[in-house]
Amino acid sequence: MTMSMYGASVPLFQRALKGLSHVLEKGAAFAEAKKIDPAVLLQSRLAPDMFPLIAQVQLASDQSKGGIARLAGIENPKFADDETTFPQAQERIAKTLAFIGGVAPAQIDGSEEREIVLKMRAGELKLTGERFLIGFAIPNLLFHCTTAYVILRHNGVDLGKRDFLSAV
Repeated sequence: MTMSMYGASVPLFQRALKGLSHVLEKGAAFAEAKKIDPAVLLQSRLAPDMFPLIAQVQLASDQSKGGIARLAGIENPKFADDETTFPQAQERIAKTLAFIGGVAPAQIDGSEEREIVLKMRAGELKLTGERFLIGFAIPNLLFHCTTAYVILRHNGVDLGKRDFLSAV
């Protein structure tokens, strides 16, 4: 049986974002229990040239809503990128989940050959919907969710693989 473009995208994006929400909950609880300023965790990064935790959340949101919007051929909602707290990060994830959950299968199915044009620093990148989903949207989403997990884990939050996969 062939998987539809909707089946290969929306459920995976929802699962990744729910897992991200779960690890953020644990990060917030850790900060409270250890009496650490939550901003310290939210501004933590793995390397000086990497984005901090809060930006990883914003980018995971952007990859999700942007990926689904492009596949559906609809406008990508703009979010302000002004989150500074764990509750604000959770609110952003909830808004992203609401947006992607509101896209119907019929809007995405059949997008395998739809041309997706990405504006990159080096110019435009043109991909089919299928190549965009498999080679760009999914890997980018998972990168940012994984990086957020690793930042929290690196800072001492008690996280394991089950936490990352919590939405299974």
